[in-house]
Amino acid sequence: MTHSRSHAGAPCEPGLPPHQVVLAETDWGSLQTAFGSGENLPKVLTQLLEPDPKVQVTTLWELGELVGHQNTIYEATAPTVMYVAGILTHPAAMTRRPYCDSPIRATLLGWLAATLHDASDEIVARNEEYFPGFLTRSTTVAAFRDLRPMLYGAVAPFLHDSHEDVREAAVIAALLLAEHPALARHRAHLAVHARRILDTSSDDPNRRVAWRALQAWGHNPPGPEPLSEEAEDQGPHSDGRGDLEPPF
Repeated sequence: MTHSRSHAGAPCEPGLPPHQVVLAETDWGSLQTAFGSGENLPKVLTQLLEPDPKVQVTTLWELGELVGHQNTIYEATAPTVMYVAGILTHPAAMTRRPYCDSPIRATLLGWLAATLHDASDEIVARNEEYFPGFLTRSTTVAAFRDLRPMLYGAVAPFLHDSHEDVREAAVIAALLLAEHPALARHRAHLAVHARRILDTSSDDPNRRVAWRALQAWGHNPPGPEPLSEEAEDQGPHSDGRGDLEPPF
């Protein structure tokens, strides 16, 4: 399930398989979730294509429980993330959420960012501190992190989206993906986006991701670290569920 997307004169990341292929060719029943096997995940995932935003948002919350419970990466997390990234261009991603009048695409990207944070360099380093060899022993986490170049190609087109919420969520996801060494060439232009987040966003967890990316890449972020030590466990959108609660 590999496809390539080329740009003249530049290296290309492996392309993401179509979401239909991920759904059909994954042996979901053999994969672990937080509550048993993933045999029911195909039914849950297809609900993301429903035109009702309440169904879509409720489904994302359910997926967070199944493949991201307690900020953990499970065997079923990787193909689930691939499917969610694969539907970012689907017409269903343009469903408008009532009250916040934001496309579901922003919520999908926010969910991806929250899940990516659970396998970020920061979280892995913290686990390694308390559990030496954590990454090498946990092939599930290591395999998930290996997907980052493939996922980047699905997220990057939305860095300049016309909707502010979509842009911000895409930037946060891209910053976390670009921790992968193979994506280092993107960091200079992503740093510009990170500074914009620090200048304009009111979301402190997102601002913290932007600040830490600038620091890690040697770009001297302005001011003190947002949230700093008092909220070390907070990634994008806090625990990834704050954007998935009523009102929808």
